[in-house]
Parts: sequence; C-alpha cells; structure tokens
Amino acid sequence: MTAQPAPSTLAELISSIEDLQDNSARNHAATALAIVRDGVITGEGPTTQGRIHFSRALDAADVAWCTRILTAQALSNQPVSRAEAEALFQINEVASDRSDGGLFDDLLIKAVVHHAASASGLPVPPRSVALSPETEIDSWAPTKAVGVNTEVLEWIAAQMRGKQRSNQLLKGLIAATLIGAATIPLAQSLPMVIDLSM
Repeated sequence: MTAQPAPSTLAELISSIEDLQDNSARNHAATALAIVRDGVITGEGPTTQGRIHFSRALDAADVAWCTRILTAQALSNQPVSRAEAEALFQINEVASDRSDGGLFDDLLIKAVVHHAASASGLPVPPRSVALSPETEIDSWAPTKAVGVNTEVLEWIAAQMRGKQRSNQLLKGLIAATLIGAATIPLAQSLPMVIDLSM
C-alpha cells in the first residue's frame, strides 16, 4: 500500500479517512481527534475557527467534530480503535470547562464500550448506531462481565487512574456498562473494577 500524503487541514484529514479502507482510516481518525484535542487545549486551530473558543473549553461544536470524525462512512463497520479511544480520553482530560450538555461524556462512554466489546470479541453495531446520542447504550452494550477481556478492563482503568479531571459519574457508568450493574458487587475485588467504580 502506498503512503498517503499528510493532509494540511482537518477537513482534508477527514476527507482522507473516507478514501481509506483499512486500519489506516482509524489511525487518521485518531490523528484528527488529536487536532480537536489541541483546539480544546489552546482555543485555537481548525476546529475553533469562526467562533469564540476559550482555552481548555469543550462545547457542542467540539463534540460535533469528534462525532463527525468517529462516524465517517469509511469507519462505519469498524470497531472503535484503542488509539481513537485514547484520544477521547485525552480530550476528556484537557477539557476543564464544559458547555456541551453532557454530549461528550455520552460519546466517550459509548466509544470506550464499543472498543472494549469488540476487542473482547463481542459483537458491536455500526458506529453510526452505537455512537449516536439517540441510541441508548443499553440497547447494544454487553450486559454481563462474561466475555469482556480483562486486559481491556485493565487498560480502561489505567486510562482513568490518576487523571486530574476525575469524573466519578463517568467512571461509574463505564464500569456499570462493561461489567453489568448487577455484577459490580461480585467484581469489586478486581483492582481495575475498583478503580472504575469508585
């Protein structure tokens, strides 16, 4: 496969995602999410043009960029990659001021669970369904701990451990979704579950 030239703008990067049909599309998506992250950090850049955007602020337009990137047609039937999920965790960490009405937390939870389920060999719906704000996560996410890869749970716990922005609700929702709310009392002896559910 020949290497793609480096896109010079976010719009070109998103457009290039559509031209790719393999894992490189997910790599490009992770790169595009990093551009959103940088815009959140600085309040400047391609994702903030044409509007007032303060440093460390995350608004509905930032979430719309993330959603547009993650649901690009070329990615529709591919599971969310670890690199994409890590980029979302980074955005979550740097965005200390939120005015998105909870849209980003919803997207982050769904993307992380989509990645965790698929990495565990469990079936997941297309991204356009799974990541949609209109789709309830309970309609597709695993309902039991059976089948969820322990290494994936440990990775999620590591992503959330020691972060400046500690979102207890987010941790609880991811834990409840991934291991099933009914199994939390049984699983609290696992270090990574304790990290997620506290």
